[in-house]
Order: sequence, then structure tokens, then C-alpha cells
Amino acid sequence: MEISTLATYHCFAFAWYFFVAYSITHVRAEERPSEVFLYGGQWKYLTVLNLVLQAVFYGVSFLADVLRLIKKLRCAKCVISSRDLLFSVLAFPVSTFVCISFWTLYTYNRELVYPKSLDGVIPLWLNHAMHTAVLPFAVLEILALPHRYPAKKKGLILLGFVAFLYISWVLWIYSVTGEWVYPLFALFSPAGLAAFFAGSLAVIVSFYNFGEFLNRMIWGQSKF
Repeated sequence: MEISTLATYHCFAFAWYFFVAYSITHVRAEERPSEVFLYGGQWKYLTVLNLVLQAVFYGVSFLADVLRLIKKLRCAKCVISSRDLLFSVLAFPVSTFVCISFWTLYTYNRELVYPKSLDGVIPLWLNHAMHTAVLPFAVLEILALPHRYPAKKKGLILLGFVAFLYISWVLWIYSVTGEWVYPLFALFSPAGLAAFFAGSLAVIVSFYNFGEFLNRMIWGQSKF
């Protein structure tokens, strides 16, 4: 794909995620169900954090494209490295995890992840923008251009560290409020919850490996 076309696409994707993130963070307070947006606000939900992550990623991608267009190749090289690290370690695996885990649990019992009370607050299009469109965007990014993946150990350490930070945030919110971020967590014993978190980490690691596999099959081997 030509650089100008990539720049247009990345600019659109950045604007889209910025708009979606803005929309969800400006849900009118008087319409919010009392059991949903408590301590931590929207920032306790992985879905919302993922929207911010994607906006940052596509913003960095657009910057890299612009630098290449204006021939600032030395600066572009550094930005491209950051872009590829963001995509490989976070943007692709987190988007894939958000989409697949959400719709799997939603199909099983939506009250565990997305209570029906939210239907009157969050429009259907916004729900799909947050939980459905993120996966096609991630796959399209792999098809659009190659991304250099870090060494496997480095990539998994970074991914595990970010997962640890989010789990710590979830546990902190529970310690302060006595309420779980997702009703699903209340179903588990402490040991069961630890096993659930470990299983979720294993799933997101598998998505990391899947993204690396797709990138290698389409573009060939390329590592930091």
C-alpha cells in the first residue's frame, strides 16, 4: 500500500477511535445506571482502555506515515519502531481479546459483562464500535503493512506486565468499593478468580502469537 494511502487510512482510523472514545466518555451522567460507572469511571473497563490504546496506536502510525512522506527518515525510523511495538504487543492482542471474549460471554449471559440496563444508555452502534469493529481494524492493519515483532521473550514480558497492571487496577477497585468491575468475577472463589485471570492471560498470549503468525505468513519474518 502506498504511503499516502496508508496515511489516509491511519488518519481515518485515529479519528474514528478518538470519536468513539469521546462518545463513551461523554455518556450523560444522569443516564448512567447506578451499578455501572462507579469508582474508576469508564477507565476501569478494558474496552474503554482499548479505545484509547487504539487511538494512540493509529496516531503514532499516522505520524510515521507523515514523516515518511516529508522524507524525515531518521525520525520516521524511531516512530515506526514504536508503532510496531505498540501493535504487536498491545493493539492486536488486546483488540482481539476484547472482541472475542466480550461476545463469547455476552452470548452465554450478557448480564455478566454488559447488563441490559446499558441498552438505554449506550447506542447499538457504539456497542459494536467498541466490541466488534476493533477486530476488523486490527486484521486490516496486518494486511495493510508489515510490522516488526520484538523477540518473543521481550514481547511476552511486556504483554504480561501490562496485563498485571490491569489486573492490579481491577483488584484495587474491588478493595476500595467492594464491587467487581465485571459481575462475572463475583461468581469465583479467590482460587477460581486467580485461575480465570491466568486463563485470560493464556488466551491473550495466544492472540499475540496468532498476530505474529499472520504477520509472518503475509510479510515474512521480521524482528527487532
